Amino acid sequence: MSAVTGGCFFMAVHCRVMPSSSSTSKPKLKPISRTTTTNLNGNRGFKKKREEVQTEEIREKQNPYVLELEKKEMEFTSSMKSFHDYFEQCKNFIKQDSGPPRWFSPLECGSRLDNSPLLLFLPGIDGVGLGLCKHHHTLGKIFDIWCLHVPVKDRTPFLGLVKFVERTVRAENYHSPKRPIYLVGESLGACLALAVAARNPDINLSLLLSNPATSFEKSPLQPLVSFLEIIPIEHQLWLSYMLSLMTGDSLKIVMDNAVKGIPVQQIIGGLSKDVIAMSSHLNDLAALLPRETLLWKQQMLKPASEFANSRLHAVKAQTVVLSSGKDQLLPSEEEGQRLFRALPKCENIKFNDSGHFLLLENGIDLATIIKGTVAFYRLGIHHDYVSDYVPPTPSELKKLYELNRLFLIATSAVMLSTLEGGKVVKGLAGIPSDGPVLFVGYHMLMGYELAPMVSQLLLERNILLRGLAHPLLFMRKKKEGTLPPLSDFDLIRVMGAVPVSGTNLFKLLSSKAHVLLYPGGAREAAHRKGEQYKLFWPEHPEFVRTAARFGAKIVPFGVVGEDDFGEVVFDLDDQMKIPFLRDEIRRSTEEEGIRVRAQINGELGNENMHYPWILPKFPGRFYYYFGKPIETEGRELELRDKDKAQELYLEIKSEVEKCLAFLKEKRESDPYRNIVTRLTYQAMHGFNSEVPTFEI
Repeated sequence: MSAVTGGCFFMAVHCRVMPSSSSTSKPKLKPISRTTTTNLNGNRGFKKKREEVQTEEIREKQNPYVLELEKKEMEFTSSMKSFHDYFEQCKNFIKQDSGPPRWFSPLECGSRLDNSPLLLFLPGIDGVGLGLCKHHHTLGKIFDIWCLHVPVKDRTPFLGLVKFVERTVRAENYHSPKRPIYLVGESLGACLALAVAARNPDINLSLLLSNPATSFEKSPLQPLVSFLEIIPIEHQLWLSYMLSLMTGDSLKIVMDNAVKGIPVQQIIGGLSKDVIAMSSHLNDLAALLPRETLLWKQQMLKPASEFANSRLHAVKAQTVVLSSGKDQLLPSEEEGQRLFRALPKCENIKFNDSGHFLLLENGIDLATIIKGTVAFYRLGIHHDYVSDYVPPTPSELKKLYELNRLFLIATSAVMLSTLEGGKVVKGLAGIPSDGPVLFVGYHMLMGYELAPMVSQLLLERNILLRGLAHPLLFMRKKKEGTLPPLSDFDLIRVMGAVPVSGTNLFKLLSSKAHVLLYPGGAREAAHRKGEQYKLFWPEHPEFVRTAARFGAKIVPFGVVGEDDFGEVVFDLDDQMKIPFLRDEIRRSTEEEGIRVRAQINGELGNENMHYPWILPKFPGRFYYYFGKPIETEGRELELRDKDKAQELYLEIKSEVEKCLAFLKEKRESDPYRNIVTRLTYQAMHGFNSEVPTFEI
């Protein structure tokens, strides 16, 4: 590949030089295995002490996924980079740093998926190419990462950098035309990414732009560039200011760590060390950006911004803009909105408490952002919700738990399942391990049941539930409305949700997945006053025939408890009586939403997008009951008959109603239905103890 040049100008412990061809073999991810150890004991062979046997039995009862979760979380934590690591690596890069711009691939990226897309990182004014150092470990598992390095003394103009990146993009596209190429640009690098995309609209590109410098014309720092040319001392002041921005918001760091339960003394001590360490890196920053280089890069910002802005109309690539609310170098928040409106396929994700150096801040996981963005991560020309899906990492699962921790504690979910013989047991032992499995049940108010159910299935049975969700969670909106921004549902998509459709159900079952389907849909989840536990299922048994085609087991289930947490006091009927609310609901439904049941007339086809007003109650408890799995294997021909399919459909609906009735009756005898009695029990037996419930 002619565009990849240069030699080993940096230490091998930090990166590897890209080869002259992109046809290198890609290592496969090795499956994680769990091993146990034994002790040798003379004539009796392998024998364990009593304590070791008990420990091993406990471990065998645990979900292997939980054990690997702990292991991987420790590995992820140990691989996290700090600002000190960033500057230390930068120092090694600039030693004997000369020559033209070039690409490198970080060694810590490790193994990646087969046929991973190519990610080209385009740095900001520092030009080092280490702006993703905090993300190499996670991004390296799903991307082939190349980072652009522009030596300190290099004076290649902006158009020259555009042509350099363009040659690489064209060469890689020629070699693998179906392989997606991602351009991740930071500040100045974002202008570079937009310019390359505008000049190559027919290439399979995707853009991710962090605080793009296309807003440089409105930057409050633009007038200060002239001072650097006249007053030499301004250089040190400028670098000190940049360094202070890189430390982030100290108050935010303290609050974030306090929420995580870290002791205050440890927080303050760590923060003090960081501040001291950052001030010691002032000379390192001066070496990265000497006065002449800083002046050159700042003078480049204006033509780069003008070049990119003048060609926005030609950008056809899917684009994600990451905009910080506290960027003191650029008006990034406003720029994110402008690009969102200007680009045809653009999503703007806001980080209200972040500064300019977003990618170097703690708590930002770029891999999660990419996986959670609608139809963004793909392995081919077109996105596929099933074949392109990457399961959540331990850190993503930990984030899911932390976001819902208090809710999970408050609900204290009781889960029952049914064994093959019909016996009802506590826990999820009755859930089939092997797919395909189709879960069909009642959709609680606002989908409150999802977090406990998805979490418990994953932790107890190592089952990842792929939910069929409303298409609204996957639609890009060009207007602000009453509905939440698309980024609010990122974690739901990371956990495997897909738009509900017959095609996606077909693909998921064909891949032997565990699939979650709510026939009642949004009508059940946003029900009216007094409609709790009422099913709103259309008379369309298509999912029965699809399940039978793949021999899927159908698990009917019910869940109750919403009426112990809240009550609908202002529903759709009430809101439609108020003119301005009625107009907003109709606008949201017609312009932003999709009527999944557009072909259905009457009440069941009424899916106006709205939020019912809910009056909270003193927390009760959630109860889940998974009925006996219904076999469809060997019944494909039988269920092709519409009458037979309808008969099974009604049987499933009846089983769900029985599950709901069973739970509503049994919960009345639960002495720990109230949160006060549960907290009292845990105070006496330990807060990690399992709270009892009714007798089955």
